[in-house]
Amino acid sequence: MAVKFFGQFLLEKGAVSQEGLLRAIDLQESTNLKLGETALAMGILTAADIEKVHEAQKGEDLRFGDMALKLGLLTPEQMQQVLTRQKNTHLYIGEALVKVGALSEAELPGCLAEFKADQAPYLAEKVAIPQGVPCADVLEMMADLTYKMLTRVVGLAFRPGPCEVVRKLAPNDVVASMDFSGSANGKYLLSVTEEVRKMFARAILKEDDVEEESLEVLDDTVMEFANIVLGNVAAKAAQKGQQIEISPPLVEDQETGGVSVPADTVGVVFPVYIAEGDRFEFAVLLQA
Repeated sequence: MAVKFFGQFLLEKGAVSQEGLLRAIDLQESTNLKLGETALAMGILTAADIEKVHEAQKGEDLRFGDMALKLGLLTPEQMQQVLTRQKNTHLYIGEALVKVGALSEAELPGCLAEFKADQAPYLAEKVAIPQGVPCADVLEMMADLTYKMLTRVVGLAFRPGPCEVVRKLAPNDVVASMDFSGSANGKYLLSVTEEVRKMFARAILKEDDVEEESLEVLDDTVMEFANIVLGNVAAKAAQKGQQIEISPPLVEDQETGGVSVPADTVGVVFPVYIAEGDRFEFAVLLQA
């Protein structure tokens, strides 16, 4: 077993075809608009308003709607109107598969039950930090804010996998890192594939096509994402009476085939599975 999306699960068991799944995904994506997109379609927000919210979210841990309220771009009444529209129009992937004829309505309940049973070991309400790991509260904060920024900044559809303690990170196309110190001391690492690096670049650079960008520019966007996460961690820690100082991001040297965890340090890796079928990970190395 492994962490999977419902469509991937159905495809692997032969319940739907690749073509049918892609048609359902296209229908779902065109139907399920984000809160900002919904507000734009309703004439409540402008494209400039949405950009202003997104920029503000990079520096403060607030959901889009809460940030729009804070900035005075939405009233509580408008917020409720947008949420109601989203709720009334939301389309789940199973419903989309039925609508495009890739799966019958009678088959859907059984497939959902099988999927939930298959994925039960990976479902958790919060990050489960392995026992004995130091500064578990800081680690949970870093994981939580990484997941939030993947959604808010990069716009990724993903599922987190169970974290684990490791002695070495596997090599990848790029590994960005940032040192931190204070209430906890260590290093935050973001290890991504070439395709995931392009996803980060498209989001950070706000470009649909990054094929002509240099590797230096692409790597810079991965480092910028790490900087956004750790900047939010430092701000959230301060709210809790803790102190986290961060150093500028850099790209790790992987000449030894990955990144080794120092002897006096505990390394915890968090795998991230994305809808496109790719996988990447972030890790936190904490000094014991």
